[in-house]
Amino acid sequence: MTMPPRLRRFALTVHVAVSVGWLGAVAAFLGIGMVGLTSGDPLTVRGTYLVMDPAARFVLVPLAVGSLITGLIQALGTTWGLLRHYWVLFKLLVNMFAAAVLLMYLQTFRTMADVAADPGADLAMVRNPSPVQHAALALLLLLVATALAVYKPRGLTSYGWRKRSSASSTTTPG
Repeated sequence: MTMPPRLRRFALTVHVAVSVGWLGAVAAFLGIGMVGLTSGDPLTVRGTYLVMDPAARFVLVPLAVGSLITGLIQALGTTWGLLRHYWVLFKLLVNMFAAAVLLMYLQTFRTMADVAADPGADLAMVRNPSPVQHAALALLLLLVATALAVYKPRGLTSYGWRKRSSASSTTTPG
């Protein structure tokens, strides 16, 4: 079942907005992490790790989940389908992987914020390169997913070939 054109365009607009929002939020998060690693000001360093927890919970997670849900709606409500094309399937897997890692990492953000909030904690204990590494990898993955959405490389899955064959056999004049 495909969505009517107006609904399809609306759903696509929402999907693009939350997906680009997620990409931008990850880029900003990467910048925040870099400040935490490089700043010489102890208050700035502590502040960066304190802001990561709420930023992840209230910005990154909703955008990641929103991107996943709207992507599923797009796939299921259009002729692209969810399992017909490798690029759609790969985008889904990238999105699911990135969202799962983010959700698993939430406790780490909470722990880093707790360490940063402790005025007795040495600054070397506060600084943590992990958010920068994770954000850089997430940014790379999300850029790959974006490129797949723009270029839509050819390649049907075996399911896609079967669907195409069954569709063409039902439309063959006879």
